[in-house]
Amino acid sequence: MRIGIARERAPGERRVAVAPETVKKLAAKGFELAVEAGAGAGAFHSDAEYQSVGASVVADFAGLAGSCDAIVTVNAPDDSDIPRMREGSALVSLLYPLVRLDLVRKLAERKVLAIALDMIPRTTLAQSMDVLSSQASIAGYWAVVAAAARLPRFFPLLMTPAGTITPARVLIMGAGVAGLQAIGTAKRLGAVVEATDVRPETKEQVESLGGRFLQVQGVEVKAGQGGYAAEQSEEFKKKQAELIAGAISKADVVITTALIPGKRAPILVTEEHVKSMRPGSVIIDLAAEQGGNVAGTEAGKDVLKGGVTIVGPASAPSQLSAHASMVFSRNVEKLLLHLTAAGAWKVDLNEEIARGCVITRDGEIVHPRVKEAAYAAAPK
Repeated sequence: MRIGIARERAPGERRVAVAPETVKKLAAKGFELAVEAGAGAGAFHSDAEYQSVGASVVADFAGLAGSCDAIVTVNAPDDSDIPRMREGSALVSLLYPLVRLDLVRKLAERKVLAIALDMIPRTTLAQSMDVLSSQASIAGYWAVVAAAARLPRFFPLLMTPAGTITPARVLIMGAGVAGLQAIGTAKRLGAVVEATDVRPETKEQVESLGGRFLQVQGVEVKAGQGGYAAEQSEEFKKKQAELIAGAISKADVVITTALIPGKRAPILVTEEHVKSMRPGSVIIDLAAEQGGNVAGTEAGKDVLKGGVTIVGPASAPSQLSAHASMVFSRNVEKLLLHLTAAGAWKVDLNEEIARGCVITRDGEIVHPRVKEAAYAAAPK
């Protein structure tokens, strides 16, 4: 099987889906690897480095797609690139198929075996393949470092000849993988950390990292699936807003991480909340790419509102592109080895991981939820 590693097209994207260390491992397993020229540059891997571990270099995407059995990329190719892929070839990528149904239809029409890295089930068996978790952990770390760099105050408590400097107060909204990494990082930098999440079961994790858990009381909490939060009732959202209003007004840094698969990110921080913060405060909105958790977030920009800086990273893991690419690549390696055997695809849709991440095959949409969404969205 010949696997092509594509160069990323998305603005600001610096990651590469397969790093040279993984090329070497896959080559030892009998795969043939090709890389589009310049694909690794943003992660500090040269074409020569890829060649040194056995990959060939192809000038452009058309040449790569036309000569490979599978294309691996962080983000899905542009719509205009899909026709360049060979019929019956495979695409391994972040696809977000529930919100990109037009892309899914194009892949099905091209008879592409589409494997969505963002749909890998969050189970123990699939943990080593879970790119969302590995990238979220990096994003959570980066968010705290980015906030510290922008905050015109110290994070830790300091005793100085000029007097005591009190520690920064950090509020982290969402205690998933990104939020927990942010809690741990902020605590290590010496901040006073508070966190909130719609899932009460995260309280113990937050407290184990030294954070104080803020919890909505007296309202039913809807349980999510697969490690994600569920969309909550309007009553819950109102109570949550009341709970965190005081915490936000006292916070020097707010980091938001709340995402709902297939839907726009929920607004957690309103304009009034932003106005309540002290000038010089910083908000890092890790949900910016899905609309943002903060009123006024603009993906890819730092926005100043009333002296408060709202940061909406377009791709937070790209800010640490070397390590982000390394762990992404290792996740991809494990998935490829799981779904192939003897140089061919071994896709059993009755098997948990394949059932979760295979979206199209043989010209059909085979993922039940995506198929249902595509049918519902089709013109009647």
